[in-house]
Amino acid sequence: MKATFKKGEQLVTVDLSKPLDISMVLKGSSENPLAWYLDAPSIEPVTMDKWVGKVSEGASVNFNNIYFNPHAHGTHTECVGHISETFHSVNDALTNFFFFAEVISVAPETVGEDQIIPAKELRTLLEGKHPEALVLRTLPNTASKRTRHYSHTNWPYLHEEAATYLRELGVKHLLIDLPSVDKEKDEGKLLAHKAFWNYPEAPRYDATITEFIYVPNAVADGAYLLNLQIASFHNDAAPSKPVLFKLL
Repeated sequence: MKATFKKGEQLVTVDLSKPLDISMVLKGSSENPLAWYLDAPSIEPVTMDKWVGKVSEGASVNFNNIYFNPHAHGTHTECVGHISETFHSVNDALTNFFFFAEVISVAPETVGEDQIIPAKELRTLLEGKHPEALVLRTLPNTASKRTRHYSHTNWPYLHEEAATYLRELGVKHLLIDLPSVDKEKDEGKLLAHKAFWNYPEAPRYDATITEFIYVPNAVADGAYLLNLQIASFHNDAAPSKPVLFKLL
């Protein structure tokens, strides 16, 4: 099933029957990726008196409660409401769902005890391109990211200057395969979040950050059509399912 989209004055075609899902599956087990010092999410049947919401235990349907945190337990999309005193919902911020995106693979640079993604590396990799959405795959890239427990690991992060560069480049939607664009323990500075959203000077209310994605190695660097869908949560962040389509 093919569809044609207009990009500026150029027409591009994608095959909608060949999606490249870069979200991670939420599991109610320790195999789920974890961050921010929380335990694994839970998916358990409802119990009321002697009734258990599980077909294998006599119920007519499977009827589960799910307990999780969008930021800590998997792929999620957030808006400036994540860091603002005033409430803002990602469901209001994201109202369009198709974007032209660039996928780039970046090897973080070691600086002292940290690993950072610097602005100079992004400039080199983007080669003058101005994508509306940018997908950052960090290297090395292994399938272990799907089950990794990140708490107390000081994961790589986006340098403030890099986030500023992306904002000034016109990137509206930033996607990354880490629990956060910022350093794990930064005393609440959140420099990359603030720089990307231009907060608090002139907040970009329609810009989003998607974290905890996983981009398989089979997905080559380059241009794609991105379908960024979120669950309709009235919250600063919501579980999301970003899907790429190769340009034909």
